[in-house]
Amino acid sequence: MSAPARVLVVDDSPTMRGLITAVLSSDPEVNVIGQAGDALEAREAIKRLNPDVLTLDIEMPNMNGLDFLEKIMTLRPMPVIMVSTMTHRGAEATLAALEIGAFDCVGKPAPGELRPFGDLAEKVKAAARTQRQYSQPVAAVAPPLSVADFRVGRKIVAIGSSTGGVEALIAVLQKFPANCPPTVITQHMPPTFTKSFAERLNRLCAPVVQEATDGARLEIGKIYLAPGGERHLLVSGASAPCCRLIDRAPVNGHRPSVDVLFDSVAELAGRNAVGVILTGMGRDGAAGLLKMRHAGARTLGQNEKTCVVYGMPRVAHELGAVEQQLPLSAIGEEILKMTAARKEGTE
Repeated sequence: MSAPARVLVVDDSPTMRGLITAVLSSDPEVNVIGQAGDALEAREAIKRLNPDVLTLDIEMPNMNGLDFLEKIMTLRPMPVIMVSTMTHRGAEATLAALEIGAFDCVGKPAPGELRPFGDLAEKVKAAARTQRQYSQPVAAVAPPLSVADFRVGRKIVAIGSSTGGVEALIAVLQKFPANCPPTVITQHMPPTFTKSFAERLNRLCAPVVQEATDGARLEIGKIYLAPGGERHLLVSGASAPCCRLIDRAPVNGHRPSVDVLFDSVAELAGRNAVGVILTGMGRDGAAGLLKMRHAGARTLGQNEKTCVVYGMPRVAHELGAVEQQLPLSAIGEEILKMTAARKEGTE
C-alpha cells in the first residue's frame, strides 16, 4: 500500500476546515497534516509540512485564493483543489483558478447536504498520484484557422473530459474556426459551473459556445456543453440532429456521463463522427468511445504526458477505443483534419 496522501486544508472558516478535515480523515489513504486560516498561515505551513496536496478556499482575508494560487504555481508548483461556493461568482473564480493550474474543484456543501464535498477524497488521492509536471507552463495556443481556410464537412464532434478538462478544452477549442463542425461536450463539473464555463469558452473561442438545451439543433459553428448535475446530454434525430437532455440515473457515477453522449453519437452519426477523450479520472467515456470506433467514427485520445490525470484516456486506449493518442497541443488540429470537407465534395 502506498503512503497516504498528505493534505493541507486552507480555509478562513474554522467550521469549514473542520468539515473538510473530517471528510478527508474518513479515508485511510488520506492524511490531513495541517490547517491554515489564510494565505500567510498557509505559506508557512507549506514550508514546514511540505504537503502533497492543498485544498484552498477562494474567498479569504489578507490574500484571496486566486492570488495565492498564482504565487503557488510560480514559486512552489503543487496540486491544488479549489473549494468554492456554488454561486455564479464562485464558479467564475473557480474557472479562473483551473486555468491558472488548479488540479480540480469541489463545491462547498449546502445546508443539510447528505454527502458534503462529494468525491473530494478521491480527487485528493488522484492529485497526490499525478505525474504532471506543475513547473511546465501550458503551451501557447496558435490562432484558429480563418473561415476561408476551413471547409467544414458533415461530421459531428463529441468530446469527453473531466479532471484537467478546463485547460484541455480551452486548448482544443481555441484551434477551432468560427465555422467549426457541430460539437457536443460532456465535462464533469458541478451544476452551477457549466453555464459560467460555456460563457467563458464563448469569450475565448471563435465559434459560438453555449450550454446545451433540450431540442437545440446541431449547427455548424456551434459548440454545446452539457449542463452539470441533473440530466445527461445525448444527440438524436437523423434528419435534423439535435441535443436531448434526459433524466436517467448516473452512469459510471456521473450525470452527465460521457458514455451516454458517445453512445448516442455512435448510433446517430456512425462514421460521420469524431470522438475525443481528454484528461480525467476514472473510466467514463471509454466504452462509449469504443462503440463509436466500432460504428466507423474516427477517435482520438489525449496522451499520458499531457494529461492532468491519465485515467479516462488510459482506459479507452487499453480497450482499443483510441485510433490515435496525441499530445493536447495537436488534438484541435487533428479534429479539423478529420472533419474538413474533401476536395471533391463533403464527407
